[in-house]
Amino acid sequence: MSKIQYSEIEGNSKGFYLVLLVLGGLVGLGALAAFYMEHNGHWVTGMDNQIAWGLPHVFAIFLIVAASGALNVASIGTVFNKYLYKPLGRLSGLLAIALLAGGLVILVLDLGRPDRLIVAMTQYNLTSIFAWNILLYNGFFALVAVYLWTMMDRSVGKYYKSAGIAAFVWRLILTTGTGSIFGFLVARPGYDAAILAPTFIILSFSIGLAIFLLVTLAFYQGTNRELGDAVLLRMKNLLGVFVAATLYFVAVFHVTNLYAAEHREVEKFILAGDSIHTKLFWIGFVIVGSLLPLLFLYSKAGKSRTMIILSSLLVIVGAFSLLYVVVIGGQAKPLEIVNPNEWKVVSSSFGDAVDYHRYNPTLAEFLLGVGGIAMALLIVVFGCKVLRFLPVSLADKVVDPHAASK
Repeated sequence: MSKIQYSEIEGNSKGFYLVLLVLGGLVGLGALAAFYMEHNGHWVTGMDNQIAWGLPHVFAIFLIVAASGALNVASIGTVFNKYLYKPLGRLSGLLAIALLAGGLVILVLDLGRPDRLIVAMTQYNLTSIFAWNILLYNGFFALVAVYLWTMMDRSVGKYYKSAGIAAFVWRLILTTGTGSIFGFLVARPGYDAAILAPTFIILSFSIGLAIFLLVTLAFYQGTNRELGDAVLLRMKNLLGVFVAATLYFVAVFHVTNLYAAEHREVEKFILAGDSIHTKLFWIGFVIVGSLLPLLFLYSKAGKSRTMIILSSLLVIVGAFSLLYVVVIGGQAKPLEIVNPNEWKVVSSSFGDAVDYHRYNPTLAEFLLGVGGIAMALLIVVFGCKVLRFLPVSLADKVVDPHAASK
């Protein structure tokens, strides 16, 4: 491989300032939405006693899971010694930190009183999976920061491999912890499955790589830098593998639940119900987010950049739909507090005699989630403006001399 040169983006064009203006405006709207919910209370949202985790939590989990997956590009280059991916390691680490920061900002602002985060950071209940995740998030920030340091400073370059392996292992543990939030909740038949942990891991691979592809294409197109097909097509094929693996793990999850009698009712609700969750699962995740991207990525037209962009966007839509079904759909099915056969004569104020709990997210919840995404992207743009995260060229002859002769 030729020696890779890195540089900051110039950031002097009207387009650059327009991007900053749009992202900054979205962050501002998210901050206003957070203030509105904090000032008035959560009654102004669609959340209630039955649906306690709403749309902001879907956005937050989406970004947290994507953060782990975005680091996958750097990990492939370091841990598995794939030289083709090494030039993109810096951008991969920056994007991972930014996505995690954006997701956590949503969670902090959704607390109602953000100062409660101090309690979560200073008082740990080690019997709670949520306390474990606080430690995992902080560790991820620290390890990826050190990992980036070893990439960008030759004086500590000898620790590059060790830092990469540590970050790789930690991010697997991090995503396991995120999936285990739901897997450990045995009281909810919509969750309560150990396979959710590896499902979240493979889901993170597909989301993170899809976002990474879009960010890379946007940067190189916007800055007129050369981006060859060698790296792009390799990542495109890898995205297809991750999408197929995600679909497989989700299928195993539902087939296993259908086999268990205690989960059959919630499976009927998700897979064959009349709620939005069924539509999001089959149309949003299975068709739009899985089958169509696989068809596009491995078709004859799959090598075109337009098709890669479209497939990446569809993967993101599908992953978000799946997380909506998991997070909100798992709460929407009422708990069987009393015998279902007695619902006609026995009911309570806890909603145990309804088909499912309705949830209508508000504009404030949506703006808070979009604000978190905008903050993550703003961090990436600012980082590439002030530090050398982007290779000057990713032409085939630079990253893979053999590809040019094929």
